[in-house]
Amino acid sequence: MHKKHPIGTMLAASLAAAILGAAPAHAARGQAAPATQDAPAAATAPATAPAAKLADADREVLADLAMANMAEIATAKIALDKSTNLEVKGYAQRMLDDHTKAQAEVEALAKAKGVELPTELNIKYKAKTAMLKALKGEIFNRTYIKQSGRADHSDTHGKLKDGLEDAKDPEVKALVAKIRPIVEQHLIMAEELIAKSGRTSMGTAGAPTK
Repeated sequence: MHKKHPIGTMLAASLAAAILGAAPAHAARGQAAPATQDAPAAATAPATAPAAKLADADREVLADLAMANMAEIATAKIALDKSTNLEVKGYAQRMLDDHTKAQAEVEALAKAKGVELPTELNIKYKAKTAMLKALKGEIFNRTYIKQSGRADHSDTHGKLKDGLEDAKDPEVKALVAKIRPIVEQHLIMAEELIAKSGRTSMGTAGAPTK
């Protein structure tokens, strides 16, 4: 019987220990691989969900508000340029300030909701601005206050009332609720100007007083 060489036995034992010790490290590296593969998928995931599409009623409310604001801004600028009546000019400046601010809010909400607003006046308002530009003096003052001040604000106020009932989106409804009392105040101011001046200075639009 041959004797086993002690050195050979020691080498064999050392090699076996090295192989067994390396196995857990390979296993650990194999378990870590899936986490590395998942990282790119997480990086490419969308940050936010797209905005929900607005109902037609909400889009119409925003479009109506934008048109009304643009009309009031346009006629107010004409009044500031043509009128010499301090009360009329004061009213026009208030319209310009309030409707410019309101329009900025309408545009911001429309942009957030993906709604395209009108960028120019419609035929009705273009005709009204053209008529105002052709007038002057006291006829201009009473026409501006009665049409842009009373008639147009009355029309807008009615649309806002309908908007509160028809709108579905909570942010659109909140904006309508915010703007409506401002429009109502403008209407009251116009009525007060007409009542204060009477027919001697603000009679029927387009007809000079006697």
